[in-house]
Amino acid sequence: MKKVLITGSKSYIGESVKEYLLQEPDKYNVLVRDTIGWKPTVPDFTGYDVVFNVAGIAHMKETDQNRHLYYDINRDLVIKIAKTAKEAGVRQFILLSTMSVYGLTIGHITKNTPVNPINAYGKSKIEADEEIWKITDENFKFACLRPPMVYGKGCKGNYQSLRLFALKSPLFPRVDNKRSMIYIGNLCEFVKRIIDTEKSGLFFPQNAEYVVVSEMVKLIAKNNQKKIILTKIFNWAVKTAPINIVKKVFGNLTYESVDLVDKYGFRESIELTEKGRNIEVL
Repeated sequence: MKKVLITGSKSYIGESVKEYLLQEPDKYNVLVRDTIGWKPTVPDFTGYDVVFNVAGIAHMKETDQNRHLYYDINRDLVIKIAKTAKEAGVRQFILLSTMSVYGLTIGHITKNTPVNPINAYGKSKIEADEEIWKITDENFKFACLRPPMVYGKGCKGNYQSLRLFALKSPLFPRVDNKRSMIYIGNLCEFVKRIIDTEKSGLFFPQNAEYVVVSEMVKLIAKNNQKKIILTKIFNWAVKTAPINIVKKVFGNLTYESVDLVDKYGFRESIELTEKGRNIEVL
């Protein structure tokens, strides 16, 4: 049995991984630890095989007043957790990092693409990654996960905006773009595989196929018995618009085709999301 500590409570991804792993209670013992105001000590980690850190600040508008929190939590606290876990004899540290370390809204990313974060969120994340790599050795394996957009029932972020559009609008631009994304069930499966194999390295967990946003919107509408028409009438405006949000939705942003997870296909993942079930019972 693997004893797993998830650091960071009330995390969408952390709670989903816990639920997923505990479907096999004979293989995994999982505890979630609240990190608010926490000062990690060696006894906190004693006896654990794996630490999966999801603690961090995201989905918060950056201001001059709150910018320091990104570095206090996403960097300093995470580094302290990793170093203390190593001191306690934890064999594997898995960190939930982010695609934002590359600073791109459009483009294609490989594992050789240089990082270029453009905000405190991305900068604090990459600074934590880099410090943890320095303490990695054969007895302390580090798996750094940089997933693309994560979606599933109850998730925050861009999926909810697309869902609202799908349920309210009769029309949506038909743009044949490609974006790397990952369904929460596939991400949970990937974390499970990393734990089982005790792997170390940089990973881009993603669905087995790129997502066309207009097809995602169409499937969301269909699963809610709504009719939406995909049209190319607005494509000229989409292509010329300088607005960053337009690029985020309709531009191409992909990872190289590595670390693919196909446990849940794209159509199935949307159906499960809209039906309110993130993962199936094994």
